[in-house]
Amino acid sequence: MYRITKEFHFSASHQLSALPDDHPCARLHGHNYIAEVELAADELDENGFVIDYRELSPLKIWIDEMLDHRHLNDVFGHDMVTSEFMAKAIYDFCLARWPQTSAVRISETPKTWAEYRP
Repeated sequence: MYRITKEFHFSASHQLSALPDDHPCARLHGHNYIAEVELAADELDENGFVIDYRELSPLKIWIDEMLDHRHLNDVFGHDMVTSEFMAKAIYDFCLARWPQTSAVRISETPKTWAEYRP
């Protein structure tokens, strides 16, 4: 199995309003996110790629236009836009375009990652 990954960076705010009032994440706050997309294939294409990284440009455009410097609760229409939630949302966006999509990881801080991998 061949696997490739590509990172995308964006900054955004969110609020996990279903948490208790004394939880710091219940307050409006923001992160400098890293989204890491993984694609996999048993065989390489005619150019020797799982996929040409340039083909992932629509994801970069979507992140820049829809997520970067936005309030994620408004973007997704959801009260609990956790890293886990976003990993699945970005995975679904990618899978609809690239069937080689195998996982998405999201980082809110240098020490934390959430992953969606079916």
